[in-house]
Amino acid sequence: MEDSLTNFFEEYMGKESIFLDRKAVQSGFTPTNIPHRIEQINSLAGILAPALKGERPSNVFIYGKTGTGKTLVTKYVTENMANISLKNSLNLKVFYINCKIGNKADTEYRLFAQLCKEFGFADLPDTGLPTDVIVDKFKHLLEEKKVILIIILDEVDELVRKIGASILYKLPRLNADLKESEISLIGISNDLTFLDNIDPRARSSLSEEEMVFPPYNALQLQNILRERANIAFRKNVIDNGVIEKCAAHAAKEHGDARRALDLLRVAAELAERQNQTKIMITNIDDAEDKIDRDKIFDSIKTQPKQHKLTLFSIFEACSESSDRSVFTGEIYNKYIQYCSKVAAAPLTQRRVSDIIAELDMQGIINAKVMSRGRGGRTRKISLAMPSQSVPKLIELLKEGLNL
Repeated sequence: MEDSLTNFFEEYMGKESIFLDRKAVQSGFTPTNIPHRIEQINSLAGILAPALKGERPSNVFIYGKTGTGKTLVTKYVTENMANISLKNSLNLKVFYINCKIGNKADTEYRLFAQLCKEFGFADLPDTGLPTDVIVDKFKHLLEEKKVILIIILDEVDELVRKIGASILYKLPRLNADLKESEISLIGISNDLTFLDNIDPRARSSLSEEEMVFPPYNALQLQNILRERANIAFRKNVIDNGVIEKCAAHAAKEHGDARRALDLLRVAAELAERQNQTKIMITNIDDAEDKIDRDKIFDSIKTQPKQHKLTLFSIFEACSESSDRSVFTGEIYNKYIQYCSKVAAAPLTQRRVSDIIAELDMQGIINAKVMSRGRGGRTRKISLAMPSQSVPKLIELLKEGLNL
């Protein structure tokens, strides 16, 4: 077994890869040219430019659907500013936080602790001190550095959901206590309405500037893919129609450039694994299936226990149904049985119905509301995934529930 694995890796190392630079089609890559976003780049640069003269720029909130270039443009502009400030010995610092992915700043205390650690103060405990103490420490560090600080809060709606909206106007209000430094916020969100419930006066002082990024169309996505492909791949490895198909698939999903790049990258990886010398159109279909399947698997892994129980009941009920669809009542009966097997307190049927609606919104199942006349309304539920994925998902749920 060890010899065959060694042979596999040695053969892999000896093969010429389809890729020249895989990073160019991975998330987090910042290209030197960003097509179809010149207007947004110039607007954001104009808003933030005063920071290069030691003045506080306006707070900015940037909105747009997933994959419309919000984070890419923000990083591109602020990285350019950071380079200029370094070359000219200016006291400008940019601090980026993704509020959703791998971020421990899930309380106000931890957020300020993270900010303090960014300035080199590493001896802070993750918990234990009063929040006011950590805020004072942060202000003291800023005054020592005499810095213009731009804080980028990506997926800022997630931060508001975890901590509350007060943090968003608490940070800029620190400027009133600072004499040598200034703080400015950039908030990035897919949700245009997440600030609607904030006090209007607070919102007006917080969102001094707002930008909305439009989705890309299919032709724009093709341009983006071609530019990245020139960096990422060897010449003549992309078959005719591959770029167009990737762009068309992503254009259907609100012009998501990230989706288009993921499709192209995964298609190339699948082609390599199959010892192909070219990326073919058929690889795109396989890549789409893989991405969707992986996304569903990741989503199911992170579901709370009651959601897993409900989903497992749906899978089991659908697998026993001739047309692979069932009604809410049948699922609830299954759910009660499995609750007793894992010693979980069962929820009411109404709450399970709410969970079914949540799973429908996440795209894991399809739940169609149907009328039964005087009998009221129910949901007809079916699975929103290929049938070949279901056995693996059932095993995943069994493992998570210890069934």
